[in-house]
Amino acid sequence: MARPKNRRVARETVVERVDGGLAELMPDRDRPRAWTLLIDGAPQSHVDLDDPAYLSFEYQRRLGHVIDLVAPPGRPVHAVHLGGGALTLARYVAATRPRSTQQVAERDAALVQLVRRELPLDPNARIRVRSVDAREGLAKVPDGWADLVIADVFSGARTPAHLTSGEFLTDVRRVVKAGGLYAANLADGPPLAHLRGQIATAAGVFPELALVADPTVLRGKRFGNAVLVASDLPLPIAELTRRAASDPHPARVEHGRSLTDFTGGATPVTDAAAVASPAPPPSVFK
Repeated sequence: MARPKNRRVARETVVERVDGGLAELMPDRDRPRAWTLLIDGAPQSHVDLDDPAYLSFEYQRRLGHVIDLVAPPGRPVHAVHLGGGALTLARYVAATRPRSTQQVAERDAALVQLVRRELPLDPNARIRVRSVDAREGLAKVPDGWADLVIADVFSGARTPAHLTSGEFLTDVRRVVKAGGLYAANLADGPPLAHLRGQIATAAGVFPELALVADPTVLRGKRFGNAVLVASDLPLPIAELTRRAASDPHPARVEHGRSLTDFTGGATPVTDAAAVASPAPPPSVFK
């Protein structure tokens, strides 16, 4: 039997067909105005409308550390978000750095419409959302405009191939101002070939890199997320390490020689050879 296009289940959960699949907004039973967004059963974002500075997902907390360290506390920034989801990180920037100016590229127009309707943005937040492909949206950003570019793009739980290449990262670096930061949410599992290739690719574009991840993911013991951070100037490694280690789910920061060793001779990815990131095993979402 075909599913109806839109429906509400159990009065609270919102289920709606979007361009990328079946979206579900599930209420958080512990937080009265918090929701989790899932696409085809894969968790994508968590938003607390009462407390947009609250980050529930591990990888989003790690990206939150990067946001915190991109400039002195509270200072407004220019931020570009490639991939929007429920706009969790854009809300976080707006809450922790008022008067920031942000651009979001989220190609799923139906998802953007759903999120705007069910999880409305603060009308005073300077967040512009464009329903365009991430790379197309990035191309429209002026040179050196951004203090921060965050890539968190998944289609069917995989990062699209055209967002994994050196050509893509070269355009990211064009957009990031001197001393600004690029941060990407990457997902991989054993043997970590995709993750190693992404580090090698970034190393060909940015001189300074760090990787933040759960130690079991770095050891290739399980599938999981890793946050890659890059800049043209030295990164705040000590403070990033302290924050990552103090998380409820502690993470390790690799940089310098240890990150080079971790890369293990992987070669940079080009547009011609790029492939999507690996699909997570079904057990990840159980």
